[in-house]
Amino acid sequence: MIREINHEDLPSLLELYTQLHHNEMPQESEQLVELWNNIVNDRNHHIIIAEKDRKIVSSCVLVIIPNLTHGQRPYALVENVITDRDHRKQGLASACLDYARQIAVESGCYKIMLLTGSKEESTLNFYEHCGYNRNDKTAFIQWLNS
Repeated sequence: MIREINHEDLPSLLELYTQLHHNEMPQESEQLVELWNNIVNDRNHHIIIAEKDRKIVSSCVLVIIPNLTHGQRPYALVENVITDRDHRKQGLASACLDYARQIAVESGCYKIMLLTGSKEESTLNFYEHCGYNRNDKTAFIQWLNS
């Protein structure tokens, strides 16, 4: 089942995220709960999930960004695309990305940008197969330390 996340899904999502860049499972805290509430209640922040046997096995984040150019149409950014290692190559990430695309279309976005840290050709080919291209724009990242 592909759907948007709900308030009760945080533990399962965080468990999946431990496979993303070797994230550690965060301890529950007031800050985590406040962050989660802000994300869930933000109409421009969408976390799309694929669920199997009541477990989140794939996910991506779509953020709609208001914009003053391109006829004041928003654009979208996709990040944190992840599929559980035991559920890959089953079309789950593709389904999540398709769901994200539909949200972007319904929101009037004129483009979706997807960033990945992967240099694996198979991953890059996967994103191209999903309709993204690596030729139109160049991404630059500036990491901020706190």
